[in-house]
Amino acid sequence: MNRRFVVIVLDGFGMQAMKDAKETRPGDEVSSTLGSILHDFPDLKLPNLERLGLMNAFGKESKCMRFSKDAVFGKSELMHFGADTFMGHQEIMGSLPKKPIPQCFSNHAEEVAKHLIEHGHKVEYKGNEKLKYLLVDNYCTVADNIDSDLGMAVNCTAPLDFMSFEDELKIGRLVREIVTTNRVIVFGGTGNTVEDILNAEEVRENKYIGLLAARTKSYDQGYQCLHLGYGVDASVQAPTILTNAGYKVSLFGKVADIVHNEGGKSVSWVDTAEVLDLTIQEIKSMNEGFICTNVQETDLAGHSQDSKRYKEILEIADGKIGKICSLLGKEDILVVMADHGNDPNIGHNKHTRENVPLLVQAGDAHCINLGLRKTLSDVGATVCDYFGVNTPQNGTSFLEEIK
Repeated sequence: MNRRFVVIVLDGFGMQAMKDAKETRPGDEVSSTLGSILHDFPDLKLPNLERLGLMNAFGKESKCMRFSKDAVFGKSELMHFGADTFMGHQEIMGSLPKKPIPQCFSNHAEEVAKHLIEHGHKVEYKGNEKLKYLLVDNYCTVADNIDSDLGMAVNCTAPLDFMSFEDELKIGRLVREIVTTNRVIVFGGTGNTVEDILNAEEVRENKYIGLLAARTKSYDQGYQCLHLGYGVDASVQAPTILTNAGYKVSLFGKVADIVHNEGGKSVSWVDTAEVLDLTIQEIKSMNEGFICTNVQETDLAGHSQDSKRYKEILEIADGKIGKICSLLGKEDILVVMADHGNDPNIGHNKHTRENVPLLVQAGDAHCINLGLRKTLSDVGATVCDYFGVNTPQNGTSFLEEIK
């Protein structure tokens, strides 16, 4: 008999602002990613998410979607500071979030440049008289991440036709040795040039300077990415605990870039239909184990402030989720959730601090309200409970509630 636990993370698919948003992220208190999409497209139909309890979790029906009578559903708050994909996924996997210290890269550019030069790299300064970032070995930029919470990450971006990802990663690891931001994100794609990357330069709040990721053309083809975390202990997370216990773990999409999975399978992918097809193939071939897939293009649509594109990605994902549901048996569990919000109509291109949906298919379980969970880690705790292995660092299992 098959025993599989599948988690689908619709990146950036929030429901409504968290209670603390007004104090912690002024402006986000009016955010609602799903609400904005329904406002712009009231005829939106997502039949599979609707059946799983999307509107139940949202708390109200739309013109074309209703409450599901049989749904197992809930919502979750974010325990991590801000609204961050990297920390959101560390939290999902069972890590207890620690509050990072925001930093402006320009304040540390000289220190990073010195370290890179000492290790044999060529460094040029870019930017303006006030704010600086780096161009390393003619092709790799090192600058603030301006696509998410400001000051929480540094991006290393390179055109991979001109610099190998392995060489870019060496630069990123040296940067990681100096900066203490939440993440150093090393990424790039093929088909673009360093001029494309440099032309994406933008300044935020007169103190952060970076390259707007979507405009660097890195996502268009040949995309590769690795997130180098700060102070994250992989040994207390579900994937490591499971692989150490002999279970298969497969990560697809952006989660493969940001979650440690040394003993399992990790496949980075961006296209929504393709990453969910990979998930479907894995379900068909796996008899027992844990699968987690991140659908990144929802988040990219939010960053682009494009509700129409967001709607289109949701429709693609909904169709594939329906196929996934049909493949799972009575012993299998499916969780569809998000890691934060990304309201396309909020007026900025950053993540939003929102409660996220928690939609569950679990055998014969039906008509269960899991309530408002305090942390995304409840999912990782439930995964470990399901397989009967050690508990992760954080979270409370809801397995007994859905039996």
